[in-house]
Amino acid sequence: MRLPFTALHVVQPGDGGVARVVTDVVGAQVAQGMRVVVACPPGVPLASAVRAAGAEVHPWPAGRDPGWRLPAECRRVARIVARVRPDLVHAHSAKAGMAARLAVRGRVPTVHQPHAWSFEAVGGPAGVVARYWERWAAALWTDRIVCVSEAERERGVRAGVRAPWSVVHNGVDTGRFADGPDRAAARAALAHRFAALAPASPLVVCVGRLCRQKGQDALLQAWRTVVEHVPRARLALVGEGPAGAALRAAAPASVVFAGAVEDPAPWYRAADLVVLPSRWEGMALAPLEAMASGRAVVVTDVDGARESLAPGHDVHCLVPPDDPDALAAALTRLLQRPLLRQTLGREARSHACAAYDVRRVGAALTEVYREVAGPRRSALREPVAR
Repeated sequence: MRLPFTALHVVQPGDGGVARVVTDVVGAQVAQGMRVVVACPPGVPLASAVRAAGAEVHPWPAGRDPGWRLPAECRRVARIVARVRPDLVHAHSAKAGMAARLAVRGRVPTVHQPHAWSFEAVGGPAGVVARYWERWAAALWTDRIVCVSEAERERGVRAGVRAPWSVVHNGVDTGRFADGPDRAAARAALAHRFAALAPASPLVVCVGRLCRQKGQDALLQAWRTVVEHVPRARLALVGEGPAGAALRAAAPASVVFAGAVEDPAPWYRAADLVVLPSRWEGMALAPLEAMASGRAVVVTDVDGARESLAPGHDVHCLVPPDDPDALAAALTRLLQRPLLRQTLGREARSHACAAYDVRRVGAALTEVYREVAGPRRSALREPVAR
């Protein structure tokens, strides 16, 4: 691939996990010598993070969900493409994937990365429409679909999505998460803001947007059973989202709401155990970050979960989705067995460093870009209409 190759990432608002993935990938791509441009909503933490990583940032005012503003959002993407003239457009998640592909319509090599399929988020007629859209857009305007797990790819195939595929597992900056203060120091730092985080209280941390997908409502059901067996345990929900008010109303006093944070690393370091009770995923980022931090993590058996865990950890750390009893049993068992928890944490760190370092992701995506755009890079292409 002749450099500098220009990649344009189009990223929708509201998903901190995807934003962290994009930030790390952008840093890796800039280090490879690419010209990297990111279109994202103005004023969001992602904009400053990728700018600090060396990317150009173009404001793309857009909502999270499709609606009456979609035509204007598509026109904005088209104008950014016309200004940047990228060699390739990389659209992340459902909404950005829709807007970018409608704007570009195959005139520029296009990669779509679902980060969990749109039709998993909705049921009924809306789910049917979402499935048809993904099939149509993949067939007409997508040069490559990049899935973050083999399970996500298989789910797309079963849904009838037909396109060239690549599986590129999510990755994290393992050095950043592995290095830092120990558990006691991290807990002490957070206790200045959250008095409930006493040093002697076992702490379970859940990092994720407060929404139905991430399953914090099922976690709160499970948590009532956990504290019956481990009365001093505390649960921290790190994130914000549309389910925040309902979750706060339902939560017992042993639950701490930390709000949205730009960097979850201090929470992983302060945790005794990390949990993510999602209802659907592609491959969740938070468990990888927790493992890189040396923490055992309990996850639900959704797409990417089995692939992300260290070998043998599924026995202790994998539970069915939407099963509060199984989730409570797994959390209680690990909270009551500190030596097992610490062993799992050490093994998780080694596994994350070996398998999920973001530099591997950057190299894999570079190969995808070479395959998709390399033959067409020097060809004259019809400009995207403004």
